[in-house]
Amino acid sequence: MDRDRLLNIRNEKKPEIVEKLIRDDVVEIRAERVVLKGDYYKNQLRIALRNCDIINPFDIEEYIAFDGYFALYKALNDLSQREVVDIMKNSLLRGRGGAGFPTGKKWEEAFSFDADQKYIICNADEGDPGAFMDRSILEKDPHSVLEGMAIGGYAIGANKGFIYVRAEYPQAVKTLRHAIAQAKENGLLGEDIFGMGFNFDIELRLGSGAFVCGEGTALIESIEGHRGMPRPKLQRTAHVGLWGKPTIINNVETFANVAPIILNGAEWFRSIGTEKSPGTKVFSLVGKIENAGLVEVPMGTKLRDIVFDIGGGCQNNKEYKAVQTGGPSGGCIPKEYLDVSVDFESLDSIGSIMGSGGMVVMDENTCMIDIAKYFLEFSVDESCGKCIPCREGTRRMYEILELITEGKAEMNDLEELEKLSHVVSNTSLCGLGQTAPNPVVTTLKYYKDEYLAHIVDKKCPAKSCKALITYTISDRCIGCSICKKNCPVDAIDGELKKKYSIDNEKCIKCGSCYEVCPVKPVKAVEIY
Repeated sequence: MDRDRLLNIRNEKKPEIVEKLIRDDVVEIRAERVVLKGDYYKNQLRIALRNCDIINPFDIEEYIAFDGYFALYKALNDLSQREVVDIMKNSLLRGRGGAGFPTGKKWEEAFSFDADQKYIICNADEGDPGAFMDRSILEKDPHSVLEGMAIGGYAIGANKGFIYVRAEYPQAVKTLRHAIAQAKENGLLGEDIFGMGFNFDIELRLGSGAFVCGEGTALIESIEGHRGMPRPKLQRTAHVGLWGKPTIINNVETFANVAPIILNGAEWFRSIGTEKSPGTKVFSLVGKIENAGLVEVPMGTKLRDIVFDIGGGCQNNKEYKAVQTGGPSGGCIPKEYLDVSVDFESLDSIGSIMGSGGMVVMDENTCMIDIAKYFLEFSVDESCGKCIPCREGTRRMYEILELITEGKAEMNDLEELEKLSHVVSNTSLCGLGQTAPNPVVTTLKYYKDEYLAHIVDKKCPAKSCKALITYTISDRCIGCSICKKNCPVDAIDGELKKKYSIDNEKCIKCGSCYEVCPVKPVKAVEIY
């Protein structure tokens, strides 16, 4: 497809799309930028998600109508490989997959390394609990990823790319396959792109749900047909990667930022966000939040603005307690840090991480030890087992947390938990093990009183840990018998219109009696 045809599609198709969107009162157009309406979007700035819910992902012409593949044409027609690398370096775009390594620096390493074959890999193995950022881009704007990969391929001298995507994302796989076929049909992938002698093809590889394959070297092992286990990092993948060749690995969101940077320039991108963390970041805002969903905001946005202005605060007017950023590898941020800037440096300074963009909000009824146990259980299940610190250390940490939530732990268990956190973090082979203790470390730091309450007082302040809960019926009981009728194990005794009582030997602590008790404003069933 030549540039004239690209221009014709954009000029003919864009007014039709814009007219429909405005007619449906979905967006408004400001200086060629699509701006989504509504309070939920007013503090957002969409770059990676710029086309999501705007265009039809199965129609390449709609992507082209919104400047799609113009960045690729510009790179091939107007820029040398070195100039593309320099633009990416000057933009200071940092990898959005978690580590935040400078994208341009990574590309420069592969560009400067001489080899007969180089590869580009898109890491779409999104596995954090509650995260769906990459999935949304793949399902709703796949061409932005393909174009970013093609530009990266040109920049470093690669003619082959792989998208490693979770098989659990069938819609994303379907959309990607269709997009790749359309791009090839229109000469935007494959041989002699734009008639400029550049060849670049993309192949899908499906993962099997192993979280550890989100780690770059484990992902490479999987693509090569081996079991997905991390390699010792003796050499950078930009020098020795897939099949021993220079390989660039970036995640979906990173590639989605490439085309806008090439079109608008590095200075434009640096004008958004912070000095060291420019641009925007996509988060999946989930948990005990009023307005859950995808959020894209400039780097440096206050956590308070995301949780309360965009997210609407906690559900049912409950008090905010914490937010977990970075998925199972991240930390829990307490309310005293609500005004922290959401960027790589600021989150790191308080013990959390940006991660790929998971953001789980917790309210006053959340037990922080239970949360730490939940995320650590995930890390235990997903450990590949290659190194002892991760395989055995995380399991032992989980066992201690289980003792704490069951009221069976002693103070020496807490000391062992702290020691193990440091050992696992400092001696594990890959990022999974190195960051697995983060939820424990941050909850120990900011919620030590809850640990002590569980261990010393044998109580759960959040009244969440079943083993430490006791249900009692107070004198406010009106004898309606609703609690007795709803008890699944017949643990409630009494007569109609008289006070009922709970047999705690039979009680399974399901909470049914508390939920159905009609006494207002304070329930007759009390929790201790």
